[in-house]
Amino acid sequence: MTRHAQRSRGPAANRWARWWRADEGRASAFVVVLTTGIPALAGLTLDGGSALAAKIRAGGQAEAAARAGAQAVDLAAYRADGTLRLVPAQAIADAGAHLAAQGVTGTVTVSGDTVTVTVTATRNTQLLGLLGIGSLQVHGRGSAHPQHGVTAVARGFADTQANPSGN
Repeated sequence: MTRHAQRSRGPAANRWARWWRADEGRASAFVVVLTTGIPALAGLTLDGGSALAAKIRAGGQAEAAARAGAQAVDLAAYRADGTLRLVPAQAIADAGAHLAAQGVTGTVTVSGDTVTVTVTATRNTQLLGLLGIGSLQVHGRGSAHPQHGVTAVARGFADTQANPSGN
């Protein structure tokens, strides 16, 4: 473009041209931050949700295994005088067998009449792996102790059985 043509564009056009040239390279830091930040937020959302689901699953598995272990009651003592007492070795074996059947590993402890199970699971990440976080470890814990069976029928249940139609 000739000098005469540049002058003929007017001062507003020259101002825009100067502004456009002055901004060259300044957006690169912003783009770098966004390029890193958006995948990190997406990774936290996706992989964080996946880890939360794995934690809930591990807690359920631990609680189920603890309930399985809490069924190892000393039947001789219960039949003799109604005392609920666990057989610790059997409780640990039952809870461990339940964990093995679910395909998970964990620790089982018996303290008094309470069976406590802790399950640890590792969840591989999908997007956070791009940022160097390849896996997340979650823990679930559950405990149970033996209970006496039903000793009385609940009032609402008895009423329903006596009059199933509700009238």
